[in-house]
Amino acid sequence: MRREPTLRDLFFKYVGQTSSAPLGLEIERAEGVFLYSKDKRYFDFISGVSVSNVGHSRREIIEAVNEQMNNYAHLMVYGEMIESPQVLHAELLTSILPDPLKCVYYVNSGSEANEVALKLAKRVTGRGEIIACKNAYHGSTHGSLSLMSSEEFKNSFRPLLPLINYIEFNNIESLNAISEKTAAVIIEPIQGEGGVQIATNEFIIALKEKCNSVGTLLIFDEVQTGFGRTGEMFAFQKYGVAPDILTLAKALGGGLPLGAIVTSKSLMDCWQTNPPLGHITTFGGHPVCCAAAMASLKLLLNKDWVSEVNNKSQIVVDRLSKHPQVKEIRAAGLLIAVDLRNEEKAKKILYLLLEEGVITDWFLFHPTSFRIAPPLSITEDELNEGLDLVIRALNRL
Repeated sequence: MRREPTLRDLFFKYVGQTSSAPLGLEIERAEGVFLYSKDKRYFDFISGVSVSNVGHSRREIIEAVNEQMNNYAHLMVYGEMIESPQVLHAELLTSILPDPLKCVYYVNSGSEANEVALKLAKRVTGRGEIIACKNAYHGSTHGSLSLMSSEEFKNSFRPLLPLINYIEFNNIESLNAISEKTAAVIIEPIQGEGGVQIATNEFIIALKEKCNSVGTLLIFDEVQTGFGRTGEMFAFQKYGVAPDILTLAKALGGGLPLGAIVTSKSLMDCWQTNPPLGHITTFGGHPVCCAAAMASLKLLLNKDWVSEVNNKSQIVVDRLSKHPQVKEIRAAGLLIAVDLRNEEKAKKILYLLLEEGVITDWFLFHPTSFRIAPPLSITEDELNEGLDLVIRALNRL
């Protein structure tokens, strides 16, 4: 008798995978900090890679999405019609950002946001060179991929953008590479895929001063660190330095796909001439996604979750740093790298954690560490229960 294909069979047959060994978990529903398969509950300790900052299936977001769907979904390419979800969200978002970050351009993803930022920097300055940091990650489209220092990730896709150069993260001496030829420096204030590397105050201040001195635009990529993840609404706020352009995505959309750049009105207006339609996007700023973004941002502003992030982070550090398998913990709020200083163990722990009921992940450029980044809405009781399982997995190494 012929067996009917399962959903798992169809997944591997019809859906493209990006690795030879995807997780392959069949999740039926998600709520709060938990994901549920048919027969198991998992702690979500990765938040969809810092997407689900407010947790899963929040009533406020569902209601906002449903209300907007009842009004309209897609109307026209972005920027042509006045759509209230975009306008009201942009007003609220810029109200919590310093000058010059007072105008928003919506796109579909973090990678596209960084592409747009690079284009705008070249358009404004008339320069061609872009400088990024070694071990940074800014996306996988051609322009964003060009910024990656890893030859392993880039070689199969050449030719890529020319005139890309690099500075060393937290190396002030390397800032001498920035010159009058440089259109922009793009940097994560806290490197995510580099394994949670935190910029020093001295480095960020020196970087801003160097960019100002040679007329180079400073782009902060907060795609992964934005919206409370690090204990501030945005990671750059703790440095007292504002970028010329801020790029956002992931948690921006409250679980729906949305990206954006935020900059000054004067820079943003450069899209209108030489040439007009300097960047166009069909689905950027989709009204349903912007409605979800508005509900998510209101939650983060009205709940105590962001103010509690550092206390919860300290719980993770206190409990895991005592374990003999853990050699170092690097924490920026609830973006945490647990370093085992052993690549094989770091790979093995991910599967042991799955068996225990915890979903987490590794870092592209720090293979000896694994990630802990739960939704900010996690309670201390839930966090401790999840950490019990992490410790059980560490005990099995």
